[in-house]
Amino acid sequence: MNQKTLTLHLVSEATGQTLDSVARACIAQFPGTEVRLRHWNLIRSRLQLRRVLRHIALDRGPVMSSLTDPALQADMEAGCASLQVRLLDVLHNAMNFLSEETGEEATRHPGGQYIMDENYYQRIEAMHYVLAHDDGQETNGLNEADVVLVGVSRVSKTPTCFYLANRGIRAANVPLVMGIEPPKALFNLQRPVIGLTIDPETLIEIRRTRLSQMLPMGKHAEHTSDYAYVDLEKVQEELRWARRLCRHHNWPIIDVTRRSIEETSASILDLINNPQS
Repeated sequence: MNQKTLTLHLVSEATGQTLDSVARACIAQFPGTEVRLRHWNLIRSRLQLRRVLRHIALDRGPVMSSLTDPALQADMEAGCASLQVRLLDVLHNAMNFLSEETGEEATRHPGGQYIMDENYYQRIEAMHYVLAHDDGQETNGLNEADVVLVGVSRVSKTPTCFYLANRGIRAANVPLVMGIEPPKALFNLQRPVIGLTIDPETLIEIRRTRLSQMLPMGKHAEHTSDYAYVDLEKVQEELRWARRLCRHHNWPIIDVTRRSIEETSASILDLINNPQS
């Protein structure tokens, strides 16, 4: 059966990140349709909007908008009605709801969430911290972390730390290498330490991909000294050792096998905000 295709236009006054996230979250629920996204960001004038509408006329498809300026949104509605394409204002209901609850009119300031406030600088600081404390660097500074992630090689410690940094969380990560004593600083922390683990077969697949990118063309990991790195029995033993270490120190463990970086980070934030008694 041929897959249905759809062009979806996303029109935003700011960076379009919020609109893109909403659209992708919804699109994921419709696997039978291939949706091609067209982004129209930083649309803040009628001249810019008219250009967008001309492109929509050439590549017809429904429109999702997050325009906060009432005049621009009215023009958007009129333009879509003229082109006979459907339009959804994703912010309208949410802003009306909050206006009723707060008793306050929305300021309708474009990109109002992207202000250089204390939270913004906290995210920048967190990003610098992650860069300085990635992969066991600067272990003397672990007590400055909001959370420390531990785990064997290739369990997504680094990308998870960077995602957390974008949420303003200072996250360090320390690799666990069987046969090598972890840094002593790790055992006396007043900060939460969380272990990441993964299914051995999945880990081997990730490691094979990594090795294939590092080795010359035509070489295979089995023919190198890195064989143990992708050997099933060795990897199983490595993961068991890491789990025992975490349990010994009462560090909670998250299995990342079927989790996205976002889902793993959500679990970490939950553990930070709701520590077990």
